[in-house]
Amino acid sequence: MAPIPLQRDTAQRPGTTRAGGAHGPRLASRTSLPGIPLAPSAARRFVRAALAEWTGLGVPAAVGFSDRLADDAVTVTNELVTNAVVHAGTTVDLVLRLEDEGGDEPSAALVLEVTDHHPARPVSGDEPEPGPEPDAAVAGELPDPAEYGRGLQLVATLADSWGITYRTGLKTVWARLPVDDWSAPPTPPDGEALRRGLRAAEILAPAARRTERDDAVWDSRGAPAFLAEASDLLAGQLDEDLVAAIAGQLLVPRLADWCAIWLETEGGGPAAEPRLARVWHSDETGSEPLRTALERAPLSLPAGAGSGPVAVPWPAHPGAPAGRPGEAEGTARPHPGGRDGAALAFRITAGGRALGTVLVGREGVTRVPETVASLIEDFVRRLGLAVGAARAYTRQATISRILQRGLLPSKVADIPGVTSSLVYEPSDDGVVGGDFYDIFPCPGDRWCFVLGDVQGSGPEAAVVTGLARPWLRLLSREGFGVGEVLDRLNRLLLDDAMEAAEAAALMVAAAGGQQLHDGTQSRFLSLLYGEVVPLPDGGVRCTVASAGHPLPLLLRPDGSVRPAAEPQVLLGVVEDVAYESQVFDLAPGDTLLCVTDGVTERRSGPLMFDDGDGLARVLAGCAGLPAEATAEKIRRAVHEFAEQPPDDDVALLVLHAD
Repeated sequence: MAPIPLQRDTAQRPGTTRAGGAHGPRLASRTSLPGIPLAPSAARRFVRAALAEWTGLGVPAAVGFSDRLADDAVTVTNELVTNAVVHAGTTVDLVLRLEDEGGDEPSAALVLEVTDHHPARPVSGDEPEPGPEPDAAVAGELPDPAEYGRGLQLVATLADSWGITYRTGLKTVWARLPVDDWSAPPTPPDGEALRRGLRAAEILAPAARRTERDDAVWDSRGAPAFLAEASDLLAGQLDEDLVAAIAGQLLVPRLADWCAIWLETEGGGPAAEPRLARVWHSDETGSEPLRTALERAPLSLPAGAGSGPVAVPWPAHPGAPAGRPGEAEGTARPHPGGRDGAALAFRITAGGRALGTVLVGREGVTRVPETVASLIEDFVRRLGLAVGAARAYTRQATISRILQRGLLPSKVADIPGVTSSLVYEPSDDGVVGGDFYDIFPCPGDRWCFVLGDVQGSGPEAAVVTGLARPWLRLLSREGFGVGEVLDRLNRLLLDDAMEAAEAAALMVAAAGGQQLHDGTQSRFLSLLYGEVVPLPDGGVRCTVASAGHPLPLLLRPDGSVRPAAEPQVLLGVVEDVAYESQVFDLAPGDTLLCVTDGVTERRSGPLMFDDGDGLARVLAGCAGLPAEATAEKIRRAVHEFAEQPPDDDVALLVLHAD
């Protein structure tokens, strides 16, 4: 997986007024980053690229850019973005502004703004000195260095001023860095401006500043700390390419100058070539040449190679002859960046299966220290576990998607005189959900509709869904009334035959390596079932019954909303139940809304979407809208209710009488 793509929006705004009242031009670059561990590194790259770009444009204020200013800006950005990712966990918006402050003594400043979308999460810190911005509310405590690292204490040290601004739904932490030795010289000739821009780009590029690696840190404390950090970052990642991307950034530059990760093609057979999933270089300009060299001469380890380090030839320059594994350790070959060194390869394994290979290189040395090689070997073991877990999740998610498609109707029927709109969004948890729906015709000029939710998920819930939907169609077409259909379905769910079917599902799950659950709970089913009969004068007559399901809501053209059914017990719980139905007319302009609990119980902290009749209030605002617009408005309201995506299936059905 490639690094996070940076979408930069750069705009120059002459004459913009700052909060302090000074006038001067602004140059601003902005981007948005996902709230994941890769965000800080992407933010660092963004800041360096923006500074280099501004210098290349010949902006007068950029003349004062120095190596120290670039380092400070990158460091402050790293701390603020890390803080936002760790403590807020939302998408992070990053803005970098260059401000000409004007006045008798020309001066300029870099202003960094990092915004998250969780204002309820305070920033930790002892209350800092307020900055000069009058609209910034500064709060919090300095973090304990032992717990949070340098954090905001570092920001306060490097920045001329900093603070926190709270807005509706947003929290912005800003920092101001003065530009060194600013002056506004006359515009230089074009050639000189170009040379100055190229020089500044060279200064600001990360490759221009190489730090000496200290292998002494990998002592009895350093190595376990590194492995613990790696385990935390790799664990829970559900995409093998993201696992490879994180692994590359953990290895480089701490343990190596560059690395490459190949992953075996799952199910591709012994003849399938592994794919080069990740190439990471401490010098960003060296990544593509290195990838080209490795693609021209793919790595191939000896058949008997285990999980330990294997010395391999240094990657050849594109066009040069490539060596083969087994050459002497430290064999020097031209590197795309112009330096030679030592390279080691490690097999990625999990559960006795080969999943790929990791290749690391150190420039300017003849061998990798044994302590470092041993640490990388331990790291690769953890990488193998993470890749194996990601592949298991992918397999389960694929099976679930196929099963889900088979359990739902490929097409729902059109009801004469009624426009219907259906929204179904399964949660992205990798297992088959319990929500299902159907609209189908029946003898006697009737049309039936169903919205159900099986207790639980996975193969047990899939068995109930796979049996309940055809049973409903069969019972409905046999002419049973709405209440009678639910009576008979309830008895079927309590029948021994249902338990036998669940046992078969558990056996299938066990054979596939999936976790088994107690099948007794999965027979519980909440269901909204109804039938529609067109009326000769327009509109339709509805008969509905709700068994432990969110009640359907009836919307009149005047905006009034009322429940259209009475609550009754879940199906599959009590044997002797007589379900009752309610009858009403859906006149032209009326709308009937049916939802599952993924809508009503959508959470935002301690609150649920339907608290205080929240769903009815949203529906009341849909008066006069057609079915599709009503469904979309409710769907959007459900998603906007909380910042995190829904953690349950979202299903809703809208019936609008024409």
